[in-house]
Amino acid sequence: MARGRSLASIGVLCCLFVGANVWAGESVQSLTNQAMEECQKGRRAKDADSRSVHFDRGRELAEKAVALDSQSADAHFALFCSIGERMRANGEVMFSVFEYGRMMEALDQTLTLNPKHLDALSSKGTILIEIPEFLGGDDEKGEVMLRQVIKDEPESINARMVVARQCAERGDHQEAYELSKQALELAKQQQRDDLLPEAEETFSEIQTQLMAR
Repeated sequence: MARGRSLASIGVLCCLFVGANVWAGESVQSLTNQAMEECQKGRRAKDADSRSVHFDRGRELAEKAVALDSQSADAHFALFCSIGERMRANGEVMFSVFEYGRMMEALDQTLTLNPKHLDALSSKGTILIEIPEFLGGDDEKGEVMLRQVIKDEPESINARMVVARQCAERGDHQEAYELSKQALELAKQQQRDDLLPEAEETFSEIQTQLMAR
């Protein structure tokens, strides 16, 4: 399977947020939830301009949430989501070392504050697998993290797709098939239009490989 998904696979899966402080009548939780809503809207948007608007708005809200409570793991994850999706939307030709560093800082801070943050674990595991070693990639460590996510979150889609591709790369075609099939079924059940195309592609590629053996 191809590895060139460093930014395309950063994705982000997200939802649960906490917070208590208030800024201009808005709580950290409210700002974080709004930021994640913008991130999701951006992923569903059909045109590049609309996506950029949603991701930029999400980042603004997430930055405010982090400024209010730097100990909120979910606020940092919302910031990671907004930056990561904006970079993915722009494509690798617009890759910014500074933005990448800021994105990873937000993700690592999320896990420092909450080592069991499943969305952050899924994102970090994916990144470790997809980026080259000279940028800090580590296939083995990434897969361990993603398998933990699958264990703790039975309905995880992204973790299954990435591990499935890893299994296919090393020749574990049956496990790759099962994981990719589960990911596709979950994407359909959850009506995840943002993940369904990738789930279909992953399953189709792995099914073809299995049949060709």
